[in-house]
Amino acid sequence: MKAARELAPEVGVKAACDALGVSRATFYRRQETVEKPRQPRPKPARALAVGEQERVLDVLDSERFVDRAPAEVVATLLDEGTYLCSERTMYRLLAQRAPVKERRNQRQHPNYAKPELVATAPDQVWSWDITKLLGPQKWTYYYLYVVIDIYSRMVVGWILADRENANLAGRLIDESCAKHGVQPEMLTLHSDRGAPMTAKCTAQLLADLGVTQSLSRPQVSDDNPFSEAQFKTLKYHPGFPRRFASMEHAHAYCRSFFPWYNREHRHGGIAMLPPEAVHRGRADELLDQRRRVMRSAFQAHPERFPNGPPVVHDLPPAVYINPPTNVVGESLTEAP
Repeated sequence: MKAARELAPEVGVKAACDALGVSRATFYRRQETVEKPRQPRPKPARALAVGEQERVLDVLDSERFVDRAPAEVVATLLDEGTYLCSERTMYRLLAQRAPVKERRNQRQHPNYAKPELVATAPDQVWSWDITKLLGPQKWTYYYLYVVIDIYSRMVVGWILADRENANLAGRLIDESCAKHGVQPEMLTLHSDRGAPMTAKCTAQLLADLGVTQSLSRPQVSDDNPFSEAQFKTLKYHPGFPRRFASMEHAHAYCRSFFPWYNREHRHGGIAMLPPEAVHRGRADELLDQRRRVMRSAFQAHPERFPNGPPVVHDLPPAVYINPPTNVVGESLTEAP
């Protein structure tokens, strides 16, 4: 191919290709082409002059039209007897700016930090929330406020009311802290962003008690998993009715459910121990008793345990809401 390119200027392309047995199509396809400089596009006759373009941009950036779309600007000016250019031309002029950015003022949503909480003992982190219980008729509800310790999963306080109210929530938090001897700077209270949770009086109460407030991110249900899991246990209990006949009926159910939940319910997140036993510091005693029982069972019938002595799992060393990335891979509890 190189020889054909060298010979072609002297004898012509056809003769050079025939003499060397090269296809002329291949010759033309492979020959080096020099890119011709692109000619500037001529300005269309209907294009706006520079002064007219500046006038359009000034109108778009004016205080009157800065928050309006080009379609609204064109329509408004036409109603006033003025035509500057088409809507598409306005968009084209705006796009020529570098960098292209939004002209209009837009509401900027704040960036909410992901809450990262850890509890290594009871009364370090509590979580609270409100759930609806169906009343006797459609659109009637009772509101159940529940505070739970995320380490032990014990319900440390609850009330039932006919409405959501920040004052009722404050009374529950105050009484729960007094009942469990919570000292200032000892506790973090986590919740979602419901109205009672974000109320000014709630924040003031927590400040007075020396309790740190923690809030979930908006529209992120995973930030409050322990309360959500506890409500599921409540509503999936075999004795939970579809509707409550009255406030007294709902009170009676809660007064029987929460003692059972705290004292008898074996929770999967705390080595199948009752929440109250973990909260009161009896976990090691109960786990040691289980180990003795399992050891005796193994010694009596080792053939029934092909994988060796059975293992009784310990409590997790720490419980997290959104664990930091450096501990996600460790064997720590991060969900109910």
